[in-house]
Amino acid sequence: MHNGFNPLVPRPIDKPTDVPMGADADLSVLDDVKIFVPPADPAQWPAWRAQITRWREEAAQRLDYSPAMYDRAEATWAQSCFTVAQVWLWDELLYDAEAMAFTPERLLADATERLGGFDGVVLWHAYPVIGIDDRNQWDYYRGVPGLKELVDYFHSRGVRVFVDYNPWDTETRRSGDDVTELAALIKELEADGIFLDTMKEANPQFVAALEEARPGIALEGESKLPLARVTDHSLSWAQWFADSDIPGVLRAHWFERKHMQHHIRRWNRDHSQELQSAWINGVGLMTWEIVFGVWVGWNQRDAATLRRMLPTLRGMSRVLVDGEWMPLAPLASPAHQASVFASRFHTGDATLWTAVNRGTHTYSGPLLCETAAATDAGPALDSATAWADDLWFDLATGAQLDTPSSPVTIPAHSIGGVLRVCRAWEAEARDIMAQVSAVQWTENAEFQHRRALRVASAPEPSGHTPDAIPAHVRVDAGEYTLTVEYRMRETGMYQGAPYVNEWKPLPPRLHDVRTLEREVTVPRPLAVASREVTNAEFLAFLEATGYTPRTEQSFLAHWDKGSTRTPYGQPNAGTEDQPVTYVLLDDAHAYCAWTSGVLPTEDEWQIAAQNARATAGDAQSSFQRLTPAVWNLTNSEHSDGRSRFVFLKGGMDYLITDSEWYFDGGVRKPEFSAKYLLPGFGMARSANIGFRCAWPLATNEN
Repeated sequence: MHNGFNPLVPRPIDKPTDVPMGADADLSVLDDVKIFVPPADPAQWPAWRAQITRWREEAAQRLDYSPAMYDRAEATWAQSCFTVAQVWLWDELLYDAEAMAFTPERLLADATERLGGFDGVVLWHAYPVIGIDDRNQWDYYRGVPGLKELVDYFHSRGVRVFVDYNPWDTETRRSGDDVTELAALIKELEADGIFLDTMKEANPQFVAALEEARPGIALEGESKLPLARVTDHSLSWAQWFADSDIPGVLRAHWFERKHMQHHIRRWNRDHSQELQSAWINGVGLMTWEIVFGVWVGWNQRDAATLRRMLPTLRGMSRVLVDGEWMPLAPLASPAHQASVFASRFHTGDATLWTAVNRGTHTYSGPLLCETAAATDAGPALDSATAWADDLWFDLATGAQLDTPSSPVTIPAHSIGGVLRVCRAWEAEARDIMAQVSAVQWTENAEFQHRRALRVASAPEPSGHTPDAIPAHVRVDAGEYTLTVEYRMRETGMYQGAPYVNEWKPLPPRLHDVRTLEREVTVPRPLAVASREVTNAEFLAFLEATGYTPRTEQSFLAHWDKGSTRTPYGQPNAGTEDQPVTYVLLDDAHAYCAWTSGVLPTEDEWQIAAQNARATAGDAQSSFQRLTPAVWNLTNSEHSDGRSRFVFLKGGMDYLITDSEWYFDGGVRKPEFSAKYLLPGFGMARSANIGFRCAWPLATNEN
């Protein structure tokens, strides 16, 4: 707990809301809620359903609501977009860093096998690296080679593509206004949707401009959507929506059935509550397994539940959208006693009972009774003509039922139900149920950790004597305990998620400065360069070796390209003694190897800087920062198989103060480390990232 706040329980704003039950109650108080709470007494459920129906009718009148946007042919896809994944563009399943090529087939194959596939992807691009220099959010899309081809590939696989909009990006370089830039981007990429980062809604003028550029473009905000904007936002997140013990109804989806919502609790390791609420409301989920470089993958039980849900949600989407929806439909008495609840979605051709088991034990028994199947959905089950030729299926197992009241299976804290279809729908229903029955159920809800491992670098050269290397600070071999400072960003640090099962981390738990202790071993004495490598020194390296980078994108972008001295130009006059920048780790490793040196680790860098500071006293430290100050790359590349990152040291002169979402700026103490997720191609190169070398010393040197 922090100042009385317990991050492991829902905040008041996250909780569902009771529905006023009086005949004269002012139901406009429900316009801004997240979820409607049902009464505890089942005898009151019909009146409760009538009350939320009255709210919906009155709200539509108050707002002069029009559903015209949802009826356009180019926009209807969003109504069945049940799973959307937030995907970091440089996820190692999507991008092969060694081959420097996108591999969307790997991402989609993994998604299909484990999660039932994606209906859409948000291609996350700039945060959390934006702010390392003056590149804006549009640069982080437009600088990506092959991005349009990547979008085209997703489209060829039936996957819709969202781009990300960061409204808080106001302090990087300015190009066009945001609306103009975003409209051009979605038109250029033929994007299907826009994720509105940190936003509930876009203003109407913004929406109109985007619609003109790309008719049918879908907008999805990160937070609770204001009721008045359901008319022009076809999707919204149900992020950190706490449900009631008796399953509640999502306000926005109840108001407009064609409005898709996606449940998401990004730091949770148990997604059963999101799955149950999505199932009983007939909506979707965000499957976000890499949260800004942090692995928060779904456990096997929840992934299996999602795989069982999706065939029915997708195959019966028109029933879910167009059918009559009865929340908390009547069920057989044994099911109700076992804390099983269901919604019913009914058309003449098909009826779905989407059921959830709130109990702690698997329920095996009848879900439906005479009243359950008959009320507002056709004749009673004991009628001689009761759906005589219809087919019935168990939605948890895919098995065909002999009768509507045959026993079904619903695992504890999971989902199930019953499907009825007329004979004309038999082939479609059997195909859906075959997909459901193919899913092997598991109760394994253990979180599968991923450990980020340090990527091995090239073998070190033999040891040097101190008089054979440039000015340096000595680091002795041995054991060290280092205190590291860092800003608590959503990226975390070395291992694991920064937050686990928390409800929306907020400042000061988010963005505050923290410390960690590292027990490290320096295996051999080392001489760390007193300063960064300069432009002039890197020019000499190019001329001596003819070095060719693996990708030329942004390589030495600050040099004079009009010069033919090297294929990459030469330093601009007056910048020869400034630190070389616009280099990747590969470039830094190659330069240091040419000097018979290495790139120091983040720990060796810190020890050298602290040693120099400790011995300098009032004199100038022997550990220098060139001008302008730039972050220093270190030999600290890590990968957990999905994200690659490196730690930067030293800070930079460049600093943006208007938003905490930007990368860490300003000159920093030696103790401070910044985790830098590595974009692909040459996108990791920056005007504010350089490096210094180090040289192993002969072990017999004093």
